[in-house]
Amino acid sequence: MMLELAAMCLSLNIYYEARNQPLRGQMAVAEVVLNRVTDERFPDTVCEVVMQGPTYSWKPDFPIRHKCQFSWYCDGKSDTPTETEAWNTSVIVAENILANVPPKLLEGATHYHAVEVAPSWAKKKTFIRKIGDHLFYK
Repeated sequence: MMLELAAMCLSLNIYYEARNQPLRGQMAVAEVVLNRVTDERFPDTVCEVVMQGPTYSWKPDFPIRHKCQFSWYCDGKSDTPTETEAWNTSVIVAENILANVPPKLLEGATHYHAVEVAPSWAKKKTFIRKIGDHLFYK
């Protein structure tokens, strides 16, 4: 299966951020990426949003570990999916959302975090809703 670049980046983000979440949670994670694409504070493409983070001055295409917007992208681990069923679901969700109108579950949310963490930025955002194990904000 050959994926378009935007679908590949979105699929990877869904897989690593939400593969253990209900379908609505996976769709919500994808929606956050698309909301960022249309928000002037973030990059203009799906892949740039997913891969956003500081890089080393001597190697501008190499992210600084643990400093990315989406932690899986720069955690130093392999980015090759290993759970076939979860990967296939991520691809289906990504392709459907990119081909159709995004679900609009989140009222423009551009941020989320897992319930077990409490990032400092959350206090400065407006809470939208909880879906699965994630809290969404704008």
